[in-house]
Amino acid sequence: QGLLTSTRSPSGQRTYVDGAVERVRLVQHLYAAGLPSRTIAELLPCVDAPSAEQTDETWARLLAERERLDARIADLLQARDALDAVVTTNRDHRETYAEKP
Repeated sequence: QGLLTSTRSPSGQRTYVDGAVERVRLVQHLYAAGLPSRTIAELLPCVDAPSAEQTDETWARLLAERERLDARIADLLQARDALDAVVTTNRDHRETYAEKP
C-alpha cells in the first residue's frame, strides 16, 4: 500500500526509520476515522511535505470522505429501520403462535 516503508537487512529482516512508530499511529488514527487505505495513501504526501496546495487538497479530500461516511451512516440507519420492521413482524408472528395451545 505504500503507507509505511522499510528496508531489508542482509538477513532479510525489515528495518524502519525512527519516525515509523508515529507514522503507524497516524495511519491507525486515519483508519479509525473510517478512511480507506487508498485515501490514506493519497493524504500522506501532505504529512511528508506539507504545502499550501496539498493542504487545500487534503481539506477537500477529508470533507469528501466525511460526506461519504454521512451517506453510509444514512444507508445503515435505513437498513436498521427496515430490520426493525422485520423484527416487529417476527415478534407479532411469534406472539400469535405462542397464544395457540
